[in-house]
Amino acid sequence: MTLTPFLVLVFVFFLAVFVILRMQPRRFYIVRHGETLLNASHIKQGAEGGLSESGKRQASKIGELFAPLHIHKIISSPYERARQTAELINAQLHVPIVYSPLLIERRNPSEVIGKHTRDPEVERIMDYIDNTYHEDDYRYSDEENFNDLKRRARECLSFLARQRTHTTCVVTHHAFLKMLLAYMLYREELHSSDFAKLSFFNMSDNGGISTCEFHPWKMFSKTRGWEIISYNEQP
Repeated sequence: MTLTPFLVLVFVFFLAVFVILRMQPRRFYIVRHGETLLNASHIKQGAEGGLSESGKRQASKIGELFAPLHIHKIISSPYERARQTAELINAQLHVPIVYSPLLIERRNPSEVIGKHTRDPEVERIMDYIDNTYHEDDYRYSDEENFNDLKRRARECLSFLARQRTHTTCVVTHHAFLKMLLAYMLYREELHSSDFAKLSFFNMSDNGGISTCEFHPWKMFSKTRGWEIISYNEQP
């Protein structure tokens, strides 16, 4: 079958529209969940733990801030504190919520879970894991180590890059948010010593908002098309 010039023109037109739509930049508002009851009590937490009243107000305020931004989807960690944050934000947005285990918090050593952050033994363990230079594959006990966290950040960025929505809210946690952004900037050149420096000097507050964009046509750039617009802004 021979295509007429008109049909060829129609095909080229729709192909061009398809490519243009696929190449449009996508914006992500990455939110650390609101304050939890355990955050307020300075207790190291695992998967459990809901928002404090202050944390609920933070999430609701983010929802009000996001209402005019034409956000099309929320992707959230399934942990209770992140789910509550996502639901309170969505009270203003009314968009689909997708839960992904890629966005959960880093798993801490079981020795520190449920203990006060200022407990001397907790401080010793966490200082060595977070603030001391060590090999990328170092593991204290049963925690998610640097290599584990870096691998998950790589998978998460690939997952986010496949999203077709132009504007997305992402709800995650303190340590993983910092790893996600660090990997976004440095990719495979990121090592444990680099992350220790970046993590120490860049705090991630409850309810903080970091804005990023993914540009598909820059896939072969150093950051594979990712760009950080702002970090840890308060609502």
